[in-house]
Amino acid sequence: MARSAIGFGMALALLAAAPPALAASASGVDSIALPIEEAATELSANQFVWKDSNTGEAVSIVISLSTQRAFVYRGSTMVAATTISSGKDGKDTPLGTYPILQKEQEHKSNLYNDASMPFMQRLTWDGIAIHAGNNPGFPDSHGCIRVPTGFAKKLFGVTSVGTTVTVTDDFEGGAVPYEPVVDQETAVANLRQSVSLEK
Repeated sequence: MARSAIGFGMALALLAAAPPALAASASGVDSIALPIEEAATELSANQFVWKDSNTGEAVSIVISLSTQRAFVYRGSTMVAATTISSGKDGKDTPLGTYPILQKEQEHKSNLYNDASMPFMQRLTWDGIAIHAGNNPGFPDSHGCIRVPTGFAKKLFGVTSVGTTVTVTDDFEGGAVPYEPVVDQETAVANLRQSVSLEK
C-alpha cells in the first residue's frame, strides 16, 4: 500500500513538472501551472494557452513575427498566447499597429480562390487578417496571420471592431512581451485611413 502511494505521488509530481505545452494541443489549455508568459515560450506548432478571467478590461493583441507567436492582453495582463504562421518570403506580413476593421466568422478569400478563412478579423483592406488556418510553425501564409482554430474561435469572442493589434519583429530568442506593445497614435491614424479607404 505504501509503495503504491509513493508511486502515485511521484507520478503526480512528474505530471506537475511536465512542460505545460505538452497539454496545450490545437484545442488549447485553460488551466496551466506556470505563468502564461513562461508557458508561451514552450508552445509547439498549432498549440496555444488561454487563461482569461474576463475582467472587462480592453483587449489588445501583439503579433511577434520573429518568434511566430501571438499574445493577447486584458489591460496590461497577458491572458493568452499561441503559435502563428505569418507571411512567407515575398508575401511578408506588414509591421505596424492596426485596429480590427471587420470580423466575419465564415469568410472566403477574395484574392486566393475562395480559400476558407474561419473567424477572420481584418487588419487591412488590402487583404491582411488574423484567421484560423494551417499552422506549421513557420511563415507560410500570403501575408495573413494564421492561428489554430480553437484559438481563433476564442479570440473572435473577446475582440471587437477597433481592438488594437500590433505586428512587430522586435522579440528575439523566444522573448515574450510582458506588456502590450501599442502605438495608439499609429492605430488611430490607421483607423482614420481605413475609414477613408472604405468609402
